[in-house]
Amino acid sequence: MAEQQPDKGRRCMLVAASAVAGGAATVAAGVPFVASMFPSERAKAAGAPVEVDISQLAPGERMTVEWRGKPVWIVRRTPEMLDTVKKGTDKVSDPTSQKTQQPAYAKNETRSIKPEILVLEGVCTHLGCSPVEKFQAKAEDFAADWKGGFYCPCHGSLFDLAGRVYKNKPAPDNLKVPPHSYLADNKILIGVDTKGA
Repeated sequence: MAEQQPDKGRRCMLVAASAVAGGAATVAAGVPFVASMFPSERAKAAGAPVEVDISQLAPGERMTVEWRGKPVWIVRRTPEMLDTVKKGTDKVSDPTSQKTQQPAYAKNETRSIKPEILVLEGVCTHLGCSPVEKFQAKAEDFAADWKGGFYCPCHGSLFDLAGRVYKNKPAPDNLKVPPHSYLADNKILIGVDTKGA
């Protein structure tokens, strides 16, 4: 009986098929691992910029939107509200916004790009509570020198209508101004800083 010679073509095909199957198995096993390194759609949405239409926001009103899981307040200030900001400069602890609580373009008296529009994170810088608005506060309600703004009921911090904290209050810093820019006169994009910080 004659000895059979191995089929070299078949052997090459089996080696190639095994290599392809092993490679496919490696890729299939690696895909979930690599995918876990990328942020989820929910995480992307949480940090995504938020476009806000402020055309319906009347003078003296505030609206709240969410950005990165935090409330962001947008206030259309009246001339009277802006006047209280000017008059209260000597009563706040960081009147010229020297601490890094805002982008460079908001390091001004009104802490804003446009004086009448205020954009703030609605989170107290003391322990993270959410202050309430008291735009028309009476002096006897809180402090004789406070003319309205934001009040944190948790520990009594007072902020003016630019988000600047009053002296001798628990909050160590002004309310934060998030990065933002204007897409149009009445459209704000929160989370994108086109002017640079």
